[in-house]
Order: sequence, then structure tokens, then C-alpha cells
Amino acid sequence: MQWSLVIPLKSLTRAKSRLADTAADGVRPGLALAFAQDTVAAALACTSVADVAVVTDDELAARELAVLGARIVPDTPASGLNAALAHGAAVVRAVRPRTPVAALNADLPALRPAELAAVLGAAAEFSRAFLADAAQLGTTLLTAGPEGELRPEFGIDSRSRHRASGAEELGLAGVDSVRQDVDTGDDLRAALALGVGPYTAAVSAGLLIPDS
Repeated sequence: MQWSLVIPLKSLTRAKSRLADTAADGVRPGLALAFAQDTVAAALACTSVADVAVVTDDELAARELAVLGARIVPDTPASGLNAALAHGAAVVRAVRPRTPVAALNADLPALRPAELAAVLGAAAEFSRAFLADAAQLGTTLLTAGPEGELRPEFGIDSRSRHRASGAEELGLAGVDSVRQDVDTGDDLRAALALGVGPYTAAVSAGLLIPDS
């Protein structure tokens, strides 16, 4: 099964405010872009992915991610994360009506194509499924099969909300790179320990305060 991925990305100037203890205001936009670049590059290298649509109104991100091969979808709803994902899925299915769709976070800089393929392969067994993040509170990936609707519930405690919505939780081991999103300095340390992509490696060099 070949999936269409929808990746939402807010304005880079507003992204990753919780990294303030690790990266200065002038650095965080570049770090957020690097996360997205490594995420998109890994997703496009995954054998289970047919295409990637990035929903964003950030002009710099749109240019840089298009160069990698992503389709850029303007965030015309401008009503938050879940509205952006629903819009992106609708745009994708206007071209490929029965394509299975997956919403993927833009902040997975350690993402490995083979691990993403394993998650998508497991998700193919269900009409809707999701993968919890490393903290076991949020969600990094939500899927809808060819006949299903995405119905995203991202945000605070999205793991419990996606479970309550009827989506199947994927209890896979060995897919840490698909779970490890980055919101805080500790998250970035964990991603670096897994091994991040080249964009994040370059931007994050010298940023982290050593653990005490």
C-alpha cells in the first residue's frame, strides 16, 4: 500500500517556543525548518510513501520543502492544526480519491524510512490508526485507509482523544524514530541520541547544554 502523507507546519517564526531554554529566538526558526526538512526527506525516502503534502503558509519553508519534493498546500482554513490536516487530506484526495492518508508531525528529525514503513504497514490493517509519541501523551502519526476519514484530534493529550475517537493505537516496538518528536531541549537530546538527519545536525551543532 502506498500512502499520501500530510505534514502540517506553522509559521517558522512562531514554531518551537518551548525550545527557548535551548535555542535563542533567532535560532529557533532555522531549527524548526531543519526538523521539517529531515522529516520530509526521510518520508519521501520511505518505500511505503507515494507523496508528501506540506500544509504551510510559511514562504521560506514552502520553498525549501518543495526543493526536496514535497507538494506545498496553502493553509487556507487558517484555523489551527486539525483544520490544516483535514484540508491537506482533502486536497490530496481531490487528486487521488481513494489514497490512504497519514498525518505526520513535522518535528521528527531522527525519522528513519524503514521504521516509518513498519508503522504504515501495521496501520494498513485498520480503517484509522495512530502512533503515540515518545512521551505517551501525544500523537506523531494518524492514518486513514482508502475508505476512511482522517478526523484528526491533535493537540494536548491527543493520544487519549485519538483512542476515544475509535482509532486503533499501534503498539509497535522498534520505531523510536517515528515517536520522537521535538518540543523541548530534552526531546532534542533524545533525537540526537537516536541520530538526526543532516539538516538538524548542522543547525543544532553547539546548541545543547551538557547534561549535569
